[in-house]
Amino acid sequence: MAVSPRIGLLGGSFDPVHRAHIALARAAYGHLQLDRVVLIPAGQPWQRRPLAASPEHRLRMLELTCQDDAGLTINTTELTRSGPTYTIDTLERLDRGAHYIWILGTDQLENFCSWHRWRDILDHVQLAVAQRPGSACTPTPELQAALEENQQVLLPIPFEPMPISATGIRQRLATGQAVNDMLDARVLDYIHTHHLYSGDGRAARSTHSL
Repeated sequence: MAVSPRIGLLGGSFDPVHRAHIALARAAYGHLQLDRVVLIPAGQPWQRRPLAASPEHRLRMLELTCQDDAGLTINTTELTRSGPTYTIDTLERLDRGAHYIWILGTDQLENFCSWHRWRDILDHVQLAVAQRPGSACTPTPELQAALEENQQVLLPIPFEPMPISATGIRQRLATGQAVNDMLDARVLDYIHTHHLYSGDGRAARSTHSL
């Protein structure tokens, strides 16, 4: 009997993708014994303001970061879909022949029940959350009840927190501060080449389609 592949799913704006994103993906890959981790860049997240870089720029930065890591792949579904980005729409398009694990940060775990059709999401994936040292991965009472109803448990991913955020990177780039230790060198070169996040807006919002 064939064993279903275990696939991790890590969504995000990746605006830009940084070392903490990739460290979390690799931690999940190893600890949860996944066959691969799929990075899912958002088109236009419905709970966020418009993103700073265009879809094609964010995709290219992801490609540069993942090109030497066989355990990481990219799903572009949300980039090519018009309108607000909903996780459930992406999950409903996936091959049903795999066991999917959705990778969360603790901040996302806290507001998971505000996601569009969040109960339906649990029909498609198991949740795994990055566990910070000394802290418990505790779902809200509403989410805990739904997990129990679905006969699921929340999977912890041991993960040392990294003081890196995409917002902080964009702010530092806009003011000319160094971010070398926060980004893959190829991503940083791409950002400089295309004048992304520089404060003048050049090339940040390309109108070319994917």
